[in-house]
Amino acid sequence: MKIYILTENTAGGHFQAEHGLSYIIEIDDQKILFDTGHSDVFLKNALRMGIDIEQEIDTIVLSHGHWDHGNGLKYLENKRLITHPAAFIRRFRKKDLSTIGLAFTKEEVKNKFDLVESREPFQITDHLFFLGEIPRMNNFEAQTTSFSDDFQNDDFVPDDSALAAIVKDELIVITGCSHSGICNIVEQAKNVTGILKADTVIGGFHLKEQDEQTNKTIEYFKEEGIRKVYPSHCTELPALAAFYNEFKNRQVKTGMIINF
Repeated sequence: MKIYILTENTAGGHFQAEHGLSYIIEIDDQKILFDTGHSDVFLKNALRMGIDIEQEIDTIVLSHGHWDHGNGLKYLENKRLITHPAAFIRRFRKKDLSTIGLAFTKEEVKNKFDLVESREPFQITDHLFFLGEIPRMNNFEAQTTSFSDDFQNDDFVPDDSALAAIVKDELIVITGCSHSGICNIVEQAKNVTGILKADTVIGGFHLKEQDEQTNKTIEYFKEEGIRKVYPSHCTELPALAAFYNEFKNRQVKTGMIINF
């Protein structure tokens, strides 16, 4: 398996960057596009990496319905799109009521894509799984939210999901933003795949500070024996530093190819 980093907050080499996330997962002789960022940066970086998304990608997975993960869909069409049914609700930041949701409606998406909505786990290839709605099991993740929906109710981003891959009998967890909690996501990946120990976790962890949640997450990763950790995107500097101190992880940048 390979993961191509198309969009990421940090630029690498001659590749562009933006606030957002987009990966290609190459597995089982297929290439799956995971999120799109919010512009056409993912397309430009893919071409620089020798991948023509229009020609080579048939399936897209949208981790959740936030602008920085899905607005790049405007540059694509006529592909299968897998996501949670709540990905298309209108959503806002509480502090200023600015929009944080997608720039298009579910009906507009249905007109462009073969839309597959699932709250349940969904097997994409022999060794790659969409995790569906993530149970919120622990008491230190997904406890508060800075978002609200169209009715000014708290929006805990119930659509936030992730991918799990099985490579050489090892579990690789690939996340978009982890609003549902990265530890909750790893537990769901274990339950869905039947692999009882995760080897690698990569993606946005949605951790901002070196605080109790970050420290408990690191403690969980160590207890689980997770060997390789690649926090990216919405993981901010204090949390990144905390992970580096424990795992000596590489910084995720656009243009990287991670081999498994």
